[in-house]
Amino acid sequence: MVAEYRWLSFTGSQRKKLNGHGNDNVAYLNGFAGITKESPFSIGQTLSSSNGVYELGFFSLNNSQNQYLGIWFKSIIPQVVVWVANREKPVTDSAANLGISSNGSLLLSNGKHGVVWSTGDIFASNGSRAELTDHGNLVFIDKVSGRTLWQSFEHLGNTLLPTSIMMYNLVAGEKRGLTAWKSYTDPSPGEFVALITPQVPSQGIIMRGSTRYYRTGPWAKTRFTGSPQMDESYTSPFILTQDVNGSGYFSFVERGKPSRMILTSEGTMKVLVHNGMDWESTYEGPANSCDIYGVCGPFGLCVVSIPPKCKCFKGFVPKFAKEWKKGNWTSGCVRRTELHCQGNSSGKDANVFYTVPNIKPPDFYEYANSQNAEECHQNCLHNCSCLAFSYIPGIGCLMWSKDLMDTRQFSAAGELLSIRLARSELDVNKRKMTIVASTVSLTLFVIFGFAAFGFWRCRVEHNAHISNDAWRNFLQSQDVPGLEFFEMNAIQTATNNFSLSNKLGPGGFGSVYKGKLQDGREIAVKRLSSSSGQGKQEFMNEIVLISKLQHRNLVRVLGCCVEGTEKLLIYGFLKNKSLDTFVFGGSLLTPFV
Repeated sequence: MVAEYRWLSFTGSQRKKLNGHGNDNVAYLNGFAGITKESPFSIGQTLSSSNGVYELGFFSLNNSQNQYLGIWFKSIIPQVVVWVANREKPVTDSAANLGISSNGSLLLSNGKHGVVWSTGDIFASNGSRAELTDHGNLVFIDKVSGRTLWQSFEHLGNTLLPTSIMMYNLVAGEKRGLTAWKSYTDPSPGEFVALITPQVPSQGIIMRGSTRYYRTGPWAKTRFTGSPQMDESYTSPFILTQDVNGSGYFSFVERGKPSRMILTSEGTMKVLVHNGMDWESTYEGPANSCDIYGVCGPFGLCVVSIPPKCKCFKGFVPKFAKEWKKGNWTSGCVRRTELHCQGNSSGKDANVFYTVPNIKPPDFYEYANSQNAEECHQNCLHNCSCLAFSYIPGIGCLMWSKDLMDTRQFSAAGELLSIRLARSELDVNKRKMTIVASTVSLTLFVIFGFAAFGFWRCRVEHNAHISNDAWRNFLQSQDVPGLEFFEMNAIQTATNNFSLSNKLGPGGFGSVYKGKLQDGREIAVKRLSSSSGQGKQEFMNEIVLISKLQHRNLVRVLGCCVEGTEKLLIYGFLKNKSLDTFVFGGSLLTPFV
């Protein structure tokens, strides 16, 4: 969102009345003229850069009576303020003006209410003047010496313009960054500050008070490594340089269109380019909750998802498991197996490195002079205090000796990070893989075994079905009158599943059971034993012959049942006499059994 600011515009007659005299000041008659001791700058006047891009003047916010002295883009609507002089103390008197004091300082007075802002004691000559440059820089120049005594680019607000810089100087103890507005209608300093760090290589950070809120990742010649959008296709507008004297400078270039970098009151850094109609964002950070500093704690890894989630690096476990499960990840992770480092690469206790791809490099890195990735690896391996390393194109070798903090994993891009682990961590992984492989193999064996058994059963039942149909077709072809074909379940029900209480006795080729059909008929069932030696042909011949023999002294055959290996003959039951008596033990003629 781009803030919209209301500013005051006056006609020539209104300006005369406010100034208290009839001469229009040169500051608004001549768009690129400066402010001199003889020509103070008042409410209602504007001072333009010679190229007409920027303008200096007084403005108000949210229809307030408070007035601020600031710089904005002259021709862009809604108006966007890029610098404010008196951001903490607005003026309320219509007689307020910006002028040059007797000692040569540039100061803003609130009418009769005193001075609200100044450049400090500069002691300029009488020929000093303030001008607005084509880059949007308000400069205070000593015309006698030609020196720039003061400039707004050295006193940044919430906006960085092309050619203005953020910087640090360790020798002078100087640092220059951006300070967010308190809100979009209050330009006083907010809680967020953007800086570049004196690390080698440097990185951009946003502080929230005294706490880190966001960081870009280390600079790699043309890109920040923590920004996946800065891939090979990205044309970076940024410039970051560091020198051996302990100084660093960061700026960005304009590419033919008005552009600016702003630190919003919510703590977001944006690079915005005006396309003629609106502002387009070409860079933004933080872009999601994984970008918030340290969200997953030490040795935690933030993975962008919906919603984002944290996980521990391999070889690490949550420090507080209950809190971790609740989504409170800030306590981070701890090692599962402590390191035992002797500074060598051999032996059973030797450490190993586990590589994780697509990583935003953690914070608190140290630059190490290595010629290539293998040398970087060896240097870290032989240094027991080195917990991880990464060889990054455009930087070289980075090492970590502190907790890995503020690390996230992208779906693509990012860097390779190698983490030192105890060798047993990889052995544990191998054992787990062996167990998993064994379990999978056993499961597949059991599945295939059941499948083979089922296939065999189907084949047996299919063959039995075919055999049963063949027997039935044969018997039907013999034209045996009154012969019934019984189902096995009907006979099992009739004989109470061939229970001992229903057994009448043994026959020549099997046992005989008494039964009662559902229609009330009493039967005697001769169940041929599988070891009887009576084959299919003998069994079928017996049925045909006995069925065709009808005599009052012969037991009558009602039918048969053939199912699988079971062969049953069903006779009519003779009351008061046992089938055993008539068939096997009596003087009567017996059937062929």
